[in-house]
Amino acid sequence: MNFYKVLSLSLLIFMMSCGNSQDKKEKEDDTFQINKVEADTPENDGVTEVILTGNDQMRFNLSEIKVNAGDKVKLTLKHTGKLGVEVMGHNFVLLKPDVERNEFAKAAVDAKANDYIPEGTDDVIVHTEMIGGGQETSIEFDAPEKGTYEFICSFPGHVALMNGKFIVE
Repeated sequence: MNFYKVLSLSLLIFMMSCGNSQDKKEKEDDTFQINKVEADTPENDGVTEVILTGNDQMRFNLSEIKVNAGDKVKLTLKHTGKLGVEVMGHNFVLLKPDVERNEFAKAAVDAKANDYIPEGTDDVIVHTEMIGGGQETSIEFDAPEKGTYEFICSFPGHVALMNGKFIVE
């Protein structure tokens, strides 16, 4: 009986480690873009464009975003996975200084109807809507004052892996 459990577990692990070339290509693309932020250029009218991706493995492609104080920021969030918003939704939430991300995430669990942003909270500078696989959304905002801020995905359980630093210089 133990033999069958071990065999089943081994087979399950083997199957999970296999993936098609598209999955591998997606992972390579995400890795390639780490910390890539497009600085503002004359062609984009003084707007710093940031492209942030999230995938079905609960990972953002950027762990750090740097902008200048007062910059106009256009952040585009792209969900490169295939799973729907109800099971693997992602958003971008920029927290105010001194907000503890895990405490915020606990409060967000009960805010499904509001894209997992607690109603009436004053802990958020800006956030995107929640999106699912293959979708994207954009927001524009003025960068806050100089400092280091945290950004997260507030979908339940994602904050542990989907977080980073938003640095304003």
